[in-house]
Amino acid sequence: MESGGGLESLPLAILSSIMIKLDVASVCSLSSTCNTFRSCSSQIFSFLPSFHLLDIAPTIELLRHLLPPNPYLQSLKLDCHRLDDSAIELLVRPSLHELYVHNCADFTGKILSVVGDRCKDLRSLYLGSVAEKRGRSIHISDLEELLGGCSQLETLILMFDVSIFLRHNFAHVWALTSQKLTSLEIGYISSVMVTELLSPMVVPHQQPTPIRPSILPSLQKLSLAVDYISDTMVSTISRSLVSLTHLDLRDAPIIEPEVTFDLTNSGLQQINQHGNLKLLSLVRSQEFLITYFRRVNDLGILLMADKCSSMESICLGGFCRVTDAGFRTILHSCSSLFKLKVSHGTQLTDLVFHDISATSLSLTHVSLRWCNLLTNHAIIHLASNTDLKALDLRDCRNIGDEALGAITMLPKLKVLRLDGSDITDVGVLHLRHGVIQSLVSLSVRGCKRLTDKCILGLFDGSYPKVLQELDLSNLPNLSDNAILFLAKCRVPIVEFRIRQCPLIGDTSVMALASMQVDEDRCHGSSLKLLDLFNCGGITPLSFRWLKRPYFPSLKWLGVTGNVNRDMVDALARSRPFLHVSCHGEELGLDPWDNSDGLYMHDYEELDELEQWLL
Repeated sequence: MESGGGLESLPLAILSSIMIKLDVASVCSLSSTCNTFRSCSSQIFSFLPSFHLLDIAPTIELLRHLLPPNPYLQSLKLDCHRLDDSAIELLVRPSLHELYVHNCADFTGKILSVVGDRCKDLRSLYLGSVAEKRGRSIHISDLEELLGGCSQLETLILMFDVSIFLRHNFAHVWALTSQKLTSLEIGYISSVMVTELLSPMVVPHQQPTPIRPSILPSLQKLSLAVDYISDTMVSTISRSLVSLTHLDLRDAPIIEPEVTFDLTNSGLQQINQHGNLKLLSLVRSQEFLITYFRRVNDLGILLMADKCSSMESICLGGFCRVTDAGFRTILHSCSSLFKLKVSHGTQLTDLVFHDISATSLSLTHVSLRWCNLLTNHAIIHLASNTDLKALDLRDCRNIGDEALGAITMLPKLKVLRLDGSDITDVGVLHLRHGVIQSLVSLSVRGCKRLTDKCILGLFDGSYPKVLQELDLSNLPNLSDNAILFLAKCRVPIVEFRIRQCPLIGDTSVMALASMQVDEDRCHGSSLKLLDLFNCGGITPLSFRWLKRPYFPSLKWLGVTGNVNRDMVDALARSRPFLHVSCHGEELGLDPWDNSDGLYMHDYEELDELEQWLL
């Protein structure tokens, strides 16, 4: 090596061994710095074992450069928002063991059949939003080729509406499914189709046995969004899937269900017949109609708890007739429980947690959304679980400053959501002296009593180094002064939401654009998501600061389209890999993702080499 030479003077073999440890986005960034790295990058893409690019949606022209022939490629994850069937030849490769493609609205069912034909060694498959664009379609034969061809499949996630398939062929097609399948997730399916799929079925008389053997014999995880969660469906699942350890069911009725299409105490009693369940989630969403599980009461929970003593995670949403007695039964019966989520618990009160310190529970994740009878006293008792890592109290309107005094003593807390609570600036200051140093995600959206003082006090002198997500949306008294101070403190925020703040304007955008997290990074480099939708002071001036070179890492941007539609369109053209939203939708969320994100993020730090190179 020549004296004084830089990294580019190293042999290509050594550079390749270093660069191959980086993710695809980092390799692309590095390749733009010099000819040596560009040459090395082109070679790396021909033998990378994994290609993961979910932050941007590449065009097919870009993909041709990034995905050359590569017999070693085993894992491919991609956002297909700008792709269609013409990209299938690039994406579907015989060497793949894992294929994850979402936003496939412009694809047809052809992608299913081609995957089944070519990917004989595929172990994990995720297909999102397939054929959702008008004019695209999926046929039952496409599903048949997929299930029949991928005989090694262990994980299958179909994040689209599979109820479009004809029912009379559906069960027969699923009989072709890999016997090794352990995890199945479906974006939407009718409860009747689920029941028919799993029910024993008579086969032709010439067969030696008149009953079809059980399908999915190895299935351990089942996650479904259905029209109605019913006794019949729950009973069929519990009886047929003998190895099931994770059961996640969610419905969103458009009309109030009749008793034959609803869940009752009898259905709950059928859960966990084989005693293997570790995770149970039963949620009735109010997306279309304000409705609940009205035929389940404390007796049903008591009957279920008898069979669920070894449960580790329980999520119950919409059980309006279950009182403190039912919820206490869960806490006192499930000694291994570490994740508890209750939403729309209309009769859940402080008494549930009054003696929680007397149990052997060590809860790490708790969500109590829309439980409006809870007060500060419940949270004070709950905080005796000092291992708490995630706490979601969104829309608990009676939670106030006293609760924050207890929360700040939780040394391991990483996620805290307080949306719509009754906290004030004084209460938020409690966090400064404790939990703010461990928090990775903080949301105080819609806490109307908060002002600039909460930001000035929270970050004055504390300088949290791990906070990545901050939601200050819908705060009528939050102004540019708070954002200026936040930028001055150099908090390394990755996702920042300040939507629907009438006093936020151009000054905030300029401050964020000019912010430096550290001396070695360029302006605004940490932000990947910025939501400014319906901020009252945003004018066309802000769009000048949203252009390059500012916000170089930005992937998601929310603005109000009627500020200046031409400027919004021009920004989208100038930054083609930036997702620009101007209709008010929440940013960074998969529309088929039914979770609220509380348990989904992995907050491990980035590789040190990657941090240095960026």
